[in-house]
Amino acid sequence: MLFGLFRNPRNLEEARRLVDEGALLVDVRTPAEFAAGHVEGAKNIPVQELPQRLRELGDPSRPVVLYCRSGARSASAARLLAQHGFTKVVDVGPMPPW
Repeated sequence: MLFGLFRNPRNLEEARRLVDEGALLVDVRTPAEFAAGHVEGAKNIPVQELPQRLRELGDPSRPVVLYCRSGARSASAARLLAQHGFTKVVDVGPMPPW
């Protein structure tokens, strides 16, 4: 189940609240994109590496907030996590002005 899809400022506040409460913030862009700028506290797991790195996300019941550059990779990552039993996946889409 996808927990949510956040794309407007009000919902971005909700995503921030979830992260403040312990949700894992994951940037699914490439390491080079991540190095060029990312949201503080985000973990970089490129979407193409995600299937092999699922254990790094921990308990599938922990909320996970995803973002990328345009929204395509985070949507793909959200689907993958849902298929692997993650129950609270938030797709922020394009890298937000956190």
